[in-house]
Amino acid sequence: MLPRRQFLQFSPSRPQPSEKLWLHISRHIMACQFEITLSNSEPAGVSLAQQALDKADHLEQQLTIFRDTSEVSLVNRYAASEPVQISSSLFRLLQLCLNLYQETQGAFDITSSPLSHCWGFIKRAGRIPLPEELEEAKLRVGSDKLALDSRSRTIAFIHSGVCLNLGSIGKGYALDCMKEFMQAKVRAALLNAGASSFYAIGDGAGLGGWEIGIRHPKFLERRMAWLRLNDVAMATSGSEEQFFEHEGKRFGHIIDPRSGLPAESVASVTVVAKSAAIADALATAFYVGGRTLAETYCELHDDILVVLLESEADLPIILGNRQLAEVEILHA
Repeated sequence: MLPRRQFLQFSPSRPQPSEKLWLHISRHIMACQFEITLSNSEPAGVSLAQQALDKADHLEQQLTIFRDTSEVSLVNRYAASEPVQISSSLFRLLQLCLNLYQETQGAFDITSSPLSHCWGFIKRAGRIPLPEELEEAKLRVGSDKLALDSRSRTIAFIHSGVCLNLGSIGKGYALDCMKEFMQAKVRAALLNAGASSFYAIGDGAGLGGWEIGIRHPKFLERRMAWLRLNDVAMATSGSEEQFFEHEGKRFGHIIDPRSGLPAESVASVTVVAKSAAIADALATAFYVGGRTLAETYCELHDDILVVLLESEADLPIILGNRQLAEVEILHA
């Protein structure tokens, strides 16, 4: 994902505002660069951005699986033997994850880590797993193996070996929390995590929207499309950076939790939604489930916009509610 730093309008003939000085405040969080862009005219802009990044820092400490003391790590350690009481914020996030699991026919699944381990992606060392390894791992995958009790605010694992990994929704969730903190305090700000997840607050300080470029997954030096965002979130999924090749075939890091195999029907998918967490999760789900799932989901939900490039296609298709954002497909 390549932010359009000039924030130009689609039409070069339209006059540009005189305000062109921007602040970029960033921090390394959740294994990527979180950045907040806002006008230098915003009162206390730097202080507000630092406080928002502090919130993302706190969430990483709660959600990461790479720290033994995190709340998610404690759940993974004990939930197979007894119900574990969790914070109200984590409980609500897990409820959202279960809803998305059901709505996407299992394509979005926060329990798929055993499969990623089989394929070597957790340690960034890709390998072809044995068939029996995959079958054993699939026994431990499936969000239907999670039992949430709203009365006691607990979670339990129905099957041993199940584990949570919120990497496919955590960055978007952090952006949502940052947005909630900043939205009433600034006129406009662009929040992004890892250059693949965004939340656009306001209209870009008078520019009519924040313009974000989608990198072409097959020609990495080129952009595939521009989107103009105004008070919406956007997330992109692709495997052009994390993959390995074996006997001439390419295997990407996004695994279909239902089959246990790397997804391969989609080259890139971008989702625009009112929530960055939902955009993150659906971008993964539609990469896995392909055009059919994206079309089915959009027919049932009128608050989603999708830009999807199938693996064998030359140009992306646009699905869903086009009023959520302006999209310009680059045909060159």
